[in-house]
Amino acid sequence: MEDLGIITPSLLFSAISLFMLAYTNRFLSFAQLVRNLKDKFSQHPDSVTEAQIKNIRKRLYLSRDMQLFAIASLFLCGVSMFLFFIGHTTG
Repeated sequence: MEDLGIITPSLLFSAISLFMLAYTNRFLSFAQLVRNLKDKFSQHPDSVTEAQIKNIRKRLYLSRDMQLFAIASLFLCGVSMFLFFIGHTTG
């Protein structure tokens, strides 16, 4: 089995950036959908629309959490690349 080198975190660095872009687009589309449903609900109150708003709000929070995990993994990839660069390995 090959050792983990600086190549692996550097490849993950670019992939995580693309994930963050996708999560941001998803977050923005959910936010726009919630705004539209809220306007609809304020004009015509309905239990179905209220349930949709609650469901999309939950999805919005999940998308935000995915963005936070992507930021944390991006930071950890940067730290691991730096540690490989300076030659600090375990074992």
